Amino acid sequence: MAKFERVPSGVPGLDKLIEGGFIKGSAYLISGGTGTGKTIFCTQFIYEGLKMGEKCMYLTLEEKPEDIITDVKNFGIDLKKYVDKKQLFLEYRDPFEITDIVSPLIEQIKTLKIKRIVVDSTSLFGLYFKEPFEVRKQLYKLITALKAAETTTLLTAEILEDVKGLSRFGVEEFIADGIILLHYMGIGKGTYYSLQIRKMRRTNHGKDIYPMMITDKGIKVGKALI
Repeated sequence: MAKFERVPSGVPGLDKLIEGGFIKGSAYLISGGTGTGKTIFCTQFIYEGLKMGEKCMYLTLEEKPEDIITDVKNFGIDLKKYVDKKQLFLEYRDPFEITDIVSPLIEQIKTLKIKRIVVDSTSLFGLYFKEPFEVRKQLYKLITALKAAETTTLLTAEILEDVKGLSRFGVEEFIADGIILLHYMGIGKGTYYSLQIRKMRRTNHGKDIYPMMITDKGIKVGKALI
């Protein structure tokens, strides 16, 4: 199998399951229900890049930047210092005001020399673009442009309860280079998390279901459950 430059994920235990990390310049979908850890997963990915000296962007369509900064402090992650020195660009876009997110975003990425970007969450596109066709068209345009810009990208998607798809609109999983599903199950008074790699192009990835622990240091991935 051809060798590709890999980007460490920042999630302990994951990189050994995906041949050392994400492929540089590719786009990956982090999908799961509410409360499965998508935001902290993506924040760890960004934080890893920041520690390596990379310029990164976190584009949020849902939470305000100050809320994300406060939330991840609980995991020992200080994003504010990177925002202050303009290494991290943590930006909020109102989904009700989106007309063309792609063109200005790609221009920003090129100007600022962004190496990693998170888009959280693609599910919010449905608030502005009412027709399913238009939603799919805009998502296709966004993901294709991010890949062309050679930025390593994570996009989050929320899966509705009792829905069998891998994303809200059914297009993200086909355009993305990889899909990581996050699950949780409540049993009694306990909550148990797991991670599954459903797709990873150009990568010999783990095929099992893996336990995922959310600790005071963030997400960790353990050995296969089955």
